[in-house]
Amino acid sequence: MAHLDDEKDKQEGFDWERSVHFDSYNSILGHYQAISCMENGQGPDVLDMPCGDGLITEHFANHYHRVVGVDASNTHLTRAKERLPNVEFHEALIEDLELDDQFDSVFMLNVLEHVQEPVQVLKKAASFLKSDGSLIVHVPNALAINRKIAVKMGSLESCEELSPFDIHVVGHRRSYTLETLVADFEQAGLEVVKTGGVFYKMLSTPQMDWFLKNGPWEEGGFGWGRVGAEKSKDWKEAFCEACYEMGKERPEDCNVIFVVAKINNNFSKNGGK
Repeated sequence: MAHLDDEKDKQEGFDWERSVHFDSYNSILGHYQAISCMENGQGPDVLDMPCGDGLITEHFANHYHRVVGVDASNTHLTRAKERLPNVEFHEALIEDLELDDQFDSVFMLNVLEHVQEPVQVLKKAASFLKSDGSLIVHVPNALAINRKIAVKMGSLESCEELSPFDIHVVGHRRSYTLETLVADFEQAGLEVVKTGGVFYKMLSTPQMDWFLKNGPWEEGGFGWGRVGAEKSKDWKEAFCEACYEMGKERPEDCNVIFVVAKINNNFSKNGGK
């Protein structure tokens, strides 16, 4: 594995935080990522890594019997512990994590695009699974519909391009498609049992954030379709729910793509540590 001595300091230096950067959209996306994990995972014991500031971990803590959170950033973990004082947290890179426990589900949301060697990280994560457990990994989708539109507009040269924000604020090292994500799982010796997507996102993140904060959510006669459509309805909530459900139908266009995997008889847990 590549040299990790400076990696923790590097990850500590990225200041992106879901509840700070474009918080309206990223908090809503996190909510639906948590729902997707709970729809596809199993319990009662869950390992959440990285847990960040605990925003998504809180969803898991309200659903599962036991949740353990892991993050390389002391800054993020401090906030997570303040948010969830009764949850067990560990400060470590995934590559360096040592736990004796095994879990029914291991959730890895938005991390594989950051790490030095994703295949080795997948092996390490799978080493914490019970024999019938599920590893669920979410990554941003390079082929999301908003990125395809951006290429047509000329604001991106290719769907796989990483922006300065991706590189310097968020800390991305690579972009993923469903095909390349599945390939990493196969190289790690894991059995892919399901793929999917979370949230049909037609605008860029700043545009989505602005729209969710400022959009004309009160139906004004024709804005949401037929005249007389339920004026008392929460159209913002309905919009977000529709984007989540549409994403299930068109995962290749979603903001986030995911894989659900199992360990098979040929997988060596010792090889992941």
